[in-house]
Amino acid sequence: MKIYGLSILHAPPSQPSVPLATATDLSSFSFYQRPSVNEFMSFFARTLAERTPQGGRQSVQEGSYTAHVYNRGGAEQVVGVLITDHEYPVRPAFSLLTKTLDDFTAKVPTSSYTTPSAISFPEAQTYVQKYQDPRQADAIMRVQKELDETKIVLHKTIESVLERGERINDLVDRSNALSAQSKAFYKTAKKQNSCCVLM
Repeated sequence: MKIYGLSILHAPPSQPSVPLATATDLSSFSFYQRPSVNEFMSFFARTLAERTPQGGRQSVQEGSYTAHVYNRGGAEQVVGVLITDHEYPVRPAFSLLTKTLDDFTAKVPTSSYTTPSAISFPEAQTYVQKYQDPRQADAIMRVQKELDETKIVLHKTIESVLERGERINDLVDRSNALSAQSKAFYKTAKKQNSCCVLM
């Protein structure tokens, strides 16, 4: 079980999302892969933040990763995205996202969202390290009882989240947020993994 990244984004309806705080643990990737993996995690976090309705929660699988997304909505219009492997349990993931967004909105004023580079939220990195073991989230889970009644949508692929006619390969090709190196990394990884897909 592994957490790769935690992102907090400002996502007003019908507008591009803006990353406000991020934390990663890319130690399982080679030194040369880390920049591309980091770019893709940021790209997927922004894409999913914009496609998760206010108040909605969903888990989206892409390749060997699962992105857990919680759009808190409300006055702050913040979204939390936790990127993990498939083995990381859903309930602790959403408990962690709820705690993170609660702490973030309590400590960071909405007026600072216009200058994200000035936002300091070191707790995000602490959470990524502390909750690598989902059992650490047990205390949070006891407090977050409303999650039991909340339906979490699980999508098998990123394609199911995209709008009709949109394809992830097209989004990657059109994206200005990804370098040519990251686009090549994505295509190479996709080709290498395609031999292992069972239909």
